Amino acid sequence: MTVDVRSVHFDLAPKSREYLDKKLERIEYAKDMIVDLIFVFKKDKEFEVEATVNFRWGTVAHVEEKDYSLDAGIDKLVDRLEQKIAKEKEKVQEHK
Repeated sequence: MTVDVRSVHFDLAPKSREYLDKKLERIEYAKDMIVDLIFVFKKDKEFEVEATVNFRWGTVAHVEEKDYSLDAGIDKLVDRLEQKIAKEKEKVQEHK
């Protein structure tokens, strides 16, 4: 699983990157299913956080969240990401 983190209009603090890495431990169980995990953080008046997940069977999932706090945005994003991954995993297991 390759994790790519990009920030637009601001520099992502190392503390925020560590926070994201800590949150990603929640989806560690799915690392063999995921090829790429791409995060884009944008800052205008509020933070816009988005993630794109490329599964090894070709499916792509995209989630995004907005919040005035980057950490809160990361929390919401990882929650939705975890749900999306679990749903995709169920779909694949049903096909077997």
